[in-house]
Amino acid sequence: MKKSFIILGLTYLSLSPILKAQDTDPRDRLTVGFRAGLNYSNVWDAQGQDFKANPRAGFAGGVFVGIPIGTYLGFQPEVLLSQKGFQGTGTLFNEPYTFSRTTTYIDVPLQLQLKPSEFVTIVLGPEYSYLLNEENTYTYGTNSTSQEQAFNNDNIRKNIFGLVIGADIIVSHFVLSGRAGWDLQTNNGDGTSSTPRYKNQWLQLTVGFKI
Repeated sequence: MKKSFIILGLTYLSLSPILKAQDTDPRDRLTVGFRAGLNYSNVWDAQGQDFKANPRAGFAGGVFVGIPIGTYLGFQPEVLLSQKGFQGTGTLFNEPYTFSRTTTYIDVPLQLQLKPSEFVTIVLGPEYSYLLNEENTYTYGTNSTSQEQAFNNDNIRKNIFGLVIGADIIVSHFVLSGRAGWDLQTNNGDGTSSTPRYKNQWLQLTVGFKI
């Protein structure tokens, strides 16, 4: 009998660190992971120009880190490769045109985490975006050279600040994330562009995995 108690005691002592680890709230742990999915983007604030835009889809994906500040608060920086853009029609120099733009950014959202439960995290915060690449396709009613030069010579802003808000749904190691984002600065660098002035806006849906 005494041996049985000794064996049970030793078993409990050996398992207690594991049991305590299992009892730890996952919201108190540092997390690292990656996520990938789609952006559904458009533009806003065309500043009253004769310009209409339609949304388009693009890739979004990268890595994230969840840094706990407590059980209910945390900080979640991310680094994402993010495609945005639009398809538009308008008038430039009194001539109609159609226009399609795809922009590829490095997005760095710096988000505050609100963690009401183990399975839901709300995030919001500022975002810095750096323009890596831009692809344009446009046609004109009369193939105007002056219109083409206006688009090719436009001063595009490479560094943009914006805002993001969203939520993560967490099931074990898997994370379903939804975001909405808005640029706070227009696309043109010096404010004198003759081509459409706009700000990006996007919805983002990704699936992620916490390592």
